[in-house]
Amino acid sequence: MKNFFLKSCTKCMMPETYETFRFDDKGVCNVCNNWDVKLHEINWDERIKRFEELVQGFRGKYDYDCIVPFSGGKDSTFILHQIVKRHNLKPLVVSFDHGFFREKHLKNNERTLKILGTDQITFKPNMKLVGKLMFESLVRKGDFCWHCHTGIYAYPMQIAVKFKVPLIIWGESSAEYNGYYEFDPEKYSDMDEEHFNRYINLGITSDDMLSLLNDKNITERDLAPFKYPNLRDLKKIGYRSLKYGNHINWDPIKQTKIIQDELGWEFDEVEGLPPDFWMEKIECRVNGIRDWLKYVKRGFGRTAQSVAREIRLGKMTKEEGKKLVDEYHAKKPKSLEYFLKIMDMTEEEFMNIALKHEISPWNYSEKKVTHGKKLHDQDNWDTTPIREKNNS
Repeated sequence: MKNFFLKSCTKCMMPETYETFRFDDKGVCNVCNNWDVKLHEINWDERIKRFEELVQGFRGKYDYDCIVPFSGGKDSTFILHQIVKRHNLKPLVVSFDHGFFREKHLKNNERTLKILGTDQITFKPNMKLVGKLMFESLVRKGDFCWHCHTGIYAYPMQIAVKFKVPLIIWGESSAEYNGYYEFDPEKYSDMDEEHFNRYINLGITSDDMLSLLNDKNITERDLAPFKYPNLRDLKKIGYRSLKYGNHINWDPIKQTKIIQDELGWEFDEVEGLPPDFWMEKIECRVNGIRDWLKYVKRGFGRTAQSVAREIRLGKMTKEEGKKLVDEYHAKKPKSLEYFLKIMDMTEEEFMNIALKHEISPWNYSEKKVTHGKKLHDQDNWDTTPIREKNNS
């Protein structure tokens, strides 16, 4: 099939298949225009003062001043560092283990928590259930990470209710990467249930998923970790769910340098990315496959997203960015072999599902695909199947 012309932003080069994109009469996307507000219209000194005033109302009143949801990636590590060292708050660190953490990532986490001296709760769901959720999510949405999306955001909110810790502090503003939200100088969104249902859970609630699975061995109790708490329960504790990125001028490269210097946080190889961006998504074995799915469905991968951010920040030219994108965005990840083994799938089955979610006018072509190399730690990954085809 012949490819149609794929329109791209004249500034950041991201294609029209990127979710929430609109273009102005100059061909600039709405996310880039939103960044102009971030860079030129917001008084970030006033924003951080507002944050300090807000958290003061929670300081010292509960067993913990706040909850910090924590994966151990660059963003949540930076936030935890700032909460402890800059703002002098006592956090409860809450981690949702999606089942695919990598070895260097876990070492980063151990070091970080020792240096900062924080309490932590970690929850890891039943991996047999996760296998079923991943397959159902892949078929329905072309994204196998439903359990991760929902668990990372729902579980810390549940802990907030259970431990009666009303302040929850999240990461970057959603306006950094999409057009759902804006960097409005007078208003910005909290991380609430509307945000969860609009942007996080792929449009599938835990109740929806229970119905879709249609499995007599899975009950509402099994899906409880993925369910957002009732609003009445959150209101009882007087909750406030904030994004730290709404209060500082978010810059992942600069922030990564801080956690490297202060916490010894280390980079790792990441599939589909040049070494310039090996601080992105180091925590997950299967992230390369998820980014590969973006390319199959939409015609871009994580390198394009990282390049777009650096162009918006004025740290990279379009020419420099295009060179990186052309080199990395069509690389099939070697970790796909691992994914297919634990999910009991063939590559043909995987691609047939993925291509059903292709976004027009993009048209995937196998001829453009090259093959990525195996990550240094892949041979150490446990390949025990988490889904059996005859018992899905």
